[in-house]
Amino acid sequence: MQKSSANKRRDSHLAEFAAYYKPHLGIFFLDMVCALVIALVDVFFPVVTRRMLYVYIPQGAARTLALVSLIMLGFFILRTACQWIVTFLGHTMGVSIEADMRRDLFRHLETLDFSFFDRNRTGQLMSRVTSDLFDVTELAHHGPEDLFISCVTLIGASVVLWRIQRSLALVLICTVPLILLFITSRRRAMMRASKEVKRKVAGINEEIESAISGIRVSRAFGNEAEEIKKFSRCTEEYRAARGVYYRTMAGFMSGTEFMLNLMSLSVVCVGAFLILRSSMDIATLVTFNMYVASIQSPIRKLTNFTELFTQGMAGFLRFSEIMHEEPSIHDAEDAQPLGDVKGEITFEDVSFAYGEGKDEVLSHVSLHIRPGEMLALAGPSGGGKTTLCQLIPRFYETTEGRILLDGRDIRSLRLADLRGAIGIVQQDVFLFPGTVAENILYGRPGASRQEVEEAARRAEIHEDILAMPQGYDTPVGERGVLLSGVQKQRIAIARIFLKNPQVLILDEATSALDTVTERRIQKSLSDLARGRTTLVIAHRLYTIRNADEILILDDHGIRERGTHDELLKKGGLYAELAGKMN
Repeated sequence: MQKSSANKRRDSHLAEFAAYYKPHLGIFFLDMVCALVIALVDVFFPVVTRRMLYVYIPQGAARTLALVSLIMLGFFILRTACQWIVTFLGHTMGVSIEADMRRDLFRHLETLDFSFFDRNRTGQLMSRVTSDLFDVTELAHHGPEDLFISCVTLIGASVVLWRIQRSLALVLICTVPLILLFITSRRRAMMRASKEVKRKVAGINEEIESAISGIRVSRAFGNEAEEIKKFSRCTEEYRAARGVYYRTMAGFMSGTEFMLNLMSLSVVCVGAFLILRSSMDIATLVTFNMYVASIQSPIRKLTNFTELFTQGMAGFLRFSEIMHEEPSIHDAEDAQPLGDVKGEITFEDVSFAYGEGKDEVLSHVSLHIRPGEMLALAGPSGGGKTTLCQLIPRFYETTEGRILLDGRDIRSLRLADLRGAIGIVQQDVFLFPGTVAENILYGRPGASRQEVEEAARRAEIHEDILAMPQGYDTPVGERGVLLSGVQKQRIAIARIFLKNPQVLILDEATSALDTVTERRIQKSLSDLARGRTTLVIAHRLYTIRNADEILILDDHGIRERGTHDELLKKGGLYAELAGKMN
């Protein structure tokens, strides 16, 4: 039963792999036709040679011999042209299939939930998108071609040899299945070793990504040697995994070569015995030896195919694992467009936990935010403030209860519409490598330069941008490293101005800034929040004094709610936090 299940999974993966040939069937069939021509020329050359030895040379037919030689030359020229097509167009097809897979994988990654990225490191995912698919090119091209040529050559040679000398043909017919059985039996061991190598490569990518992203931290702590030690450990694990793979491959290749040599020895020994008994002449043995070389070539191709298959499918299986990850957050079948947004938000008995069996971060939260109102969230770390805000754009799904936007369950709305109506400014501003204009334009791709500049003016960053070396075309560096903290924050605000959402979430947007800078940014944030339904996660309480309502959240849920003055009068947790700020 277990074996049957494994076979079904294998067949399923092969079907998935084969489906990528569909857009390239024209090139694929041309490749196979050329491969057929190559195989037929290789099969019939020994036949023509035998004809020359047996007929044309003994008869002294020089003119016929010359004509046949010219015909064979023409076939070899045709074979050369077919080899060029197979090499160039075949590899082009392989690269196209690899690119299609990479495009589909990236597109699928864009649909997966935040919880998936919480579980998987960036370096691992980079390996799935890049290095894991490199070997697919060779498999996609050479795999079907090698398999096809090998089968045609083996079948054609066996038929010809059976007609020439059955006793010797039986030697080959009995030997070839044994070699093929050996090749098949070693495939699984090579597949396991190849998957382990790819897993170790992913580990190296993890360390590289982590070390380069955190290089400023490692330099600040003087831990360069520790980072080198960690990377060296990963490299040693990779080398060990490669060693296992090469050991497996060495046994496979040497075993195959040994059996091929046994095939040649068997043909010579049996042929010599038949010549001694006058059952066969030397010319037939010469022809057979030529066919042994013809048969060994496709067997070596099958050996090469096995190596390609194990490496290529190991990468494809890791690709397939991600492709089979189903996003738990997606559009319902009857998802409705959002339409005009007023910005009324309602939480009805909402609970949430990060995974089954884990403690609830939010428990039975109910609240109502009117259109254009500002709700502030404060309280100790870990109280669920950020989580509550991340539930609104459905970055995570509620465990219980529901959230309404303008009276409609957000799960009934189209996800793109929902997220398009919400703007988020976070504490850790992420800027993409590119120019200032490109990063602002991310708020609404397709906006004009005039609209980009207007958004920058409203975020009070326009004059700073004009003072930069290339103005709006100035590169920002990796994650905006070439800009100051204030500039990055203002660009993030300009991005939201350009997007112009009706619902705004400010997730500790200024907590990384000093107090003086924060007060300068506050005016831009106040302008941004004007007329929008706004949720503010507060780091410093003076930034939320004017909120329409303030919620104090801790591990037990909503502890207090009210305006700034009302909460101060209560003398509870908010008053205590305000006192500490003062």
